[in-house]
Formats: sequence, C-alpha cells, structure tokens
Amino acid sequence: QVQLVESGGGSVQAGESLRLSCAVSDRPGRVYDLGWYRRAPGKEREVVAIISWTGDRIIYADSVKGRFTVSRDNTKKTVTLQMNRLKAEDTAVYYCYSSTQPGAWGPGIQVTVTS
Repeated sequence: QVQLVESGGGSVQAGESLRLSCAVSDRPGRVYDLGWYRRAPGKEREVVAIISWTGDRIIYADSVKGRFTVSRDNTKKTVTLQMNRLKAEDTAVYYCYSSTQPGAWGPGIQVTVTS
C-alpha cells in the first residue's frame, strides 16, 4: 500500500502563493496517477488536480485553472501543488491522493487564505 504525507500548508494573505508537497512511499514497479483533493468547510471533497504517471494528462478544477500547477518527480517520489494568486475560497484541507490499487490518501494539511 502506498503512503502519502503532505507538507507545506499554512496561512497566507489573498493574492499570495503557497506550495504543497507530498512524499510518496510505494513498492517499485507500479504506475499510478497522483493528485490533490480538498475539502472546504461545509462543502464536499473535490478534485483540485490530477497528473498521470508521465505527466501527459493533467486535470484541473475549473476554479483553480490558471492559478495552480501540479507536477511530479517519479525519481524523488513527490508530487507538488504550486498555488498562486490564492483566494479566500481556496481555504480548505488539502489531501494528496494516489490512484494505486487500492487508492490511498494522505492525512490532509490545512491551507488558510485570509482576505
């Protein structure tokens, strides 16, 4: 089973940037998507960004397109979410996700954007 641990969360002012990282631990030889989900207070969990193994397929939520960038390094076994021009609406707990079978989730990390 893959293990995921997020880091880099915190509190920032609207318009500022923040970078989330996720360390991935998994046995060799598996191919899988990685990505980020978030859950805002009082809302359902939603997809933020998904990136395929090779990076040829990337999906962003409409609400973050043009502001967030997801990337991965399969040698270092990390996935990153660069968040620019943050808005108060981006405040949520962010979760790293792997599409390994079975899928796996990180414990989540808080991102707070003040306005």
